[in-house]
Amino acid sequence: MDARRVGRWTDEERLVVTRERIAAYAAATNDPIPAHLAGEVAPPVFAVVPVFKTMMAAGVDAIPAELFTRVLHSAHDIRFHRPIRPGDTLASRGRMIGYEGMRKGRRAQKGTRMVMMLETRTDAGALVTEQYVTILVLGFNAGEPVGELGPHHALEESVRDRPPVASVAQHVDRDQTFRYAAASGDQMPIHLDENVAIDAGLPGIIVHGLCTMAFASWAILTEVCGADVTRLQRIAVRFSNMVRPGDDLETRLWKRTEAETATVHDYVFETMRGKDVVITDGLAELCP
Repeated sequence: MDARRVGRWTDEERLVVTRERIAAYAAATNDPIPAHLAGEVAPPVFAVVPVFKTMMAAGVDAIPAELFTRVLHSAHDIRFHRPIRPGDTLASRGRMIGYEGMRKGRRAQKGTRMVMMLETRTDAGALVTEQYVTILVLGFNAGEPVGELGPHHALEESVRDRPPVASVAQHVDRDQTFRYAAASGDQMPIHLDENVAIDAGLPGIIVHGLCTMAFASWAILTEVCGADVTRLQRIAVRFSNMVRPGDDLETRLWKRTEAETATVHDYVFETMRGKDVVITDGLAELCP
């Protein structure tokens, strides 16, 4: 791993947002919110659409080619500064901000943790989103930490001792990955080709992690935000298990207490498939 690559920005990628693109993303993630389905304002995780090429470019720049087949998307953290609407022209760029080698432990596999930071601005220069993407490169240890490793977020174990403030049942459709790939631009074959997925050691096609994150985001909006995306200031998750087409999910939310957070408008959440946690350490920060 070349430490000189840390902090080096990619070239900008530009995207003109359309009503149709927003509506397609909402439909592809089973989002029930009318304003999203009509393309009037983008759902939260639509923020990954303008940065997708940037994320790939930052990864290609940072990861040796021979290690690409060992990469897992581990966590994603989005900070929102303004909503995305039809007609916006967005410019995105990204950079690796740091990495560290990891030993195998209770919550980590042996490998290297890398963090990329992606930013999106309007054509006038106004900040729209900042995103921190954590990936794991399995079986490769890059040694001591270099640079920064992004902001922390975690679900406190004590939270599960009290009942959630909301619980949302959700179903992943059999064709979910195909619809999501078309709407998001993420055409990775493990989400679309059964044989490729099996050859990669998976049980079959798996759902995009960001699609599962989008499911969790609309559960938050419908249950504690009055379906108003402008109230969401941050959403952060850790991906802990794969999701398959046809799975039934449940997203559970807890409001954090004053002892657990600096603001009373924070929620933590997780998404389950039966007894398996597929999204953990979920954090949603809301404005009043």
